[in-house]
Amino acid sequence: MAAMNATSISGVKLSASDRKFFRSCPQVRPVLSVSCWLLEGLQESQAFMVSVSKSTDKSSVLCWGLQHKANKRNNTGLTFSSVGVGTYDLSSVESQSHVTEDKVGVLLLNLGGPETLNDVQSFLFNLFADPDIIRLPRLFRFLQQPLAQLISVLRAPKSKEGYASIGGGSPLRKITDEQARDIKLALESRNMAANVYVGMRYWLSFTEDAILQIKKDNVTKLVVLPLYPHYSISTTGSSISVIQSIFREDAYLSRLPVSIIKSWYQQDGYVKSMADLIEKELVKFSNPEEVMIFFNAHGVPNFYVKDVGDPYKDQMEDCIILIMRELKTGGINNEHTLAYQSRVVPVQWLKPYTDKVLVEVGQKGVKSLLAVPVSFVSEHIETLEEIDMEYKELALESGIENWGRVPALGCTSSFITDLADAVIEALPSARAMSTSSSISEENDHDFLRYCIKVSFGSILAFLLLLLPKLMSAFKSHML
Repeated sequence: MAAMNATSISGVKLSASDRKFFRSCPQVRPVLSVSCWLLEGLQESQAFMVSVSKSTDKSSVLCWGLQHKANKRNNTGLTFSSVGVGTYDLSSVESQSHVTEDKVGVLLLNLGGPETLNDVQSFLFNLFADPDIIRLPRLFRFLQQPLAQLISVLRAPKSKEGYASIGGGSPLRKITDEQARDIKLALESRNMAANVYVGMRYWLSFTEDAILQIKKDNVTKLVVLPLYPHYSISTTGSSISVIQSIFREDAYLSRLPVSIIKSWYQQDGYVKSMADLIEKELVKFSNPEEVMIFFNAHGVPNFYVKDVGDPYKDQMEDCIILIMRELKTGGINNEHTLAYQSRVVPVQWLKPYTDKVLVEVGQKGVKSLLAVPVSFVSEHIETLEEIDMEYKELALESGIENWGRVPALGCTSSFITDLADAVIEALPSARAMSTSSSISEENDHDFLRYCIKVSFGSILAFLLLLLPKLMSAFKSHML
């Protein structure tokens, strides 16, 4: 951790005392505190160095040098507690000055969305300028913003049409504000006073603005709660990167105890809430037992999973198993499937693709289908336009006669209660944050290796295609 001399970093102003303190901090070694039971199943060949910390209890160990492929279920090297909590310990730096009562903050993270049609192109630029959305090798990072500008200009007209069809803008911010209000009330009902903040990744109000307010409010303990049930580099990972970059360069924030809930799809309350919504929609069909439950998740590029170690696919499949298991306890044994929507850049994404599967199930004779947007907890463009309009039309054209869709969880009381419980569970594990670039550097290296393989593969394929013609031309020349 380098001493910082800047007076303002990412919009967060540092006082003279902050800078003095920051320069005086000793070099520290970042560690990740994880629950012991999550280390089960690791192979000896994975070369984890584990040591017990004096400051932790028997249920916690400290792991150094995490690999990005720890195991099949958590193959980013991120290890989670029962609600996916990743905590950071800065052991050589004392906690904040003695306080009689903690001032708790909860930071909700979400994608964000354009509120008017005039915002669409700028929103798209912010999205595609994120290196966790379009991952360029370090050598080509200078192309990030020009590429984002090009894509945003090309996609803006079609995106504006989509937003126009749902009222002229995204309702995501309004819904997230309502969720923040309800989580605050749920915490108060459990005798926990907390300020709840909203930080959007690509539009107002930005994560950086929320962090600035957290500092102004003198929060003494913070729980970071991404509103993505499943962890992905492109969602939760991107938002956490922003938080880490700000916190490690600010004296006050670097000492603030933080607990990050990195995934929570396995929470009982979430699973039961999803199962309840599905059950309520099934009974609307004339023959509920004949309805196919069509789980629809937002896609990610395939190489995120195969080459970078994103656990998103494994977590999504686990999630479907948990929801179907809950439904079966209520006597619901419907056929189900999972597909991925929202492909953007022209690379291979997680399969099967939603549009392809809808055509296939229609051709197989499925007549009733219930779409379940499993990766979304708020209504926005992907649910209101892509699912409700585009995919519904495709399904009906493909032979499906009865279409239904489960609403996003929104402010469902059982869901809000579950999030509040997750915050309470995470709070005791809050530690001052320390970051390391080793994982991101390893990911860069892996992605560069991936690009090299793709390039050589493309050249080889091109040569093989030309080979017959070259051989023919050579023979003709010889004759």
